[in-house]
Amino acid sequence: MRKSKFTEAQIVAVLQEAEAGLPVAEVLRKHGISRPTYFSWKAKYGGTSVPELRRLKELEQENAKLKRMYAELALENTAIKDVLSRKL
Repeated sequence: MRKSKFTEAQIVAVLQEAEAGLPVAEVLRKHGISRPTYFSWKAKYGGTSVPELRRLKELEQENAKLKRMYAELALENTAIKDVLSRKL
């Protein structure tokens, strides 16, 4: 997937400009983004703030770490059970 040239904090700033009363067309022209991009950003990031985005990113990273840990432990557990069942 192609990486955006805007960070999440910049995206939130663009959306807040439009929410502050600036016409959407002017915001789009100022930042050089298309209408569909703006509305997809609005659907994804609308109503969030930068600290909330940071916290969400931290939670996603922690969740991924926990999933990896669980997968490793489950694999280890399965291997141990397999070895024990062979000995009996």
